Amino acid sequence: AVFFDFDGVIADSTAVKAQAFATLFAPFGPTVQEAVVRYHLDNGGMPRLEKIRHCHTVIASQPLDELILKRLGQSFAAMVRDEVVAAPFMPGALTTLQQLQQAKVPCFVVSGTPAEEMRDIVQRKGLATYFAEVHGSPEVKAAIIADILKRYAFFADQCLFIGDALADYRAARDTGLHFLGIVPQGKLSIFAEAVTTSPTVQLP
Repeated sequence: AVFFDFDGVIADSTAVKAQAFATLFAPFGPTVQEAVVRYHLDNGGMPRLEKIRHCHTVIASQPLDELILKRLGQSFAAMVRDEVVAAPFMPGALTTLQQLQQAKVPCFVVSGTPAEEMRDIVQRKGLATYFAEVHGSPEVKAAIIADILKRYAFFADQCLFIGDALADYRAARDTGLHFLGIVPQGKLSIFAEAVTTSPTVQLP
């Protein structure tokens, strides 16, 4: 089986999310905005509400109750959903999904995006037929993968996780999966030297 992160792996939507964080924290001024975007980019794969909570309480030093957190999460979702649906595919992503489908290899989405929103985006991008299941936060990636391995009786060492964040790499390592790190052309790799990386989504 092949497990995929979504933003920056299937959809070229990383910039969309960064922009949404900048917009969400605009009221706190450019210094906070800059720190928030940096935190977001440094913590790829972390569930969104955790990021928003950290940015609001630690970076912007503002008190935060569950109601405000929920509202901020909803604003963020409203900003990004259509943009992610409209975002182009990452180089090689669609071809790889087609190849895997033809080879009858089961594929799964394991994303930090809220699960219901992730399923809606996959549906609207016309990708639902490529995936056996689509998962997102608040479940953590390693737990999602472990659950799928168990339910389908997959052997971890015969499965691959394709991701673009350290959280993806750690989830693969913790569950015994092979890993391919996506590093766009011209970008510096965030992964250790020993990690297999590629600028395009392809099967190693």
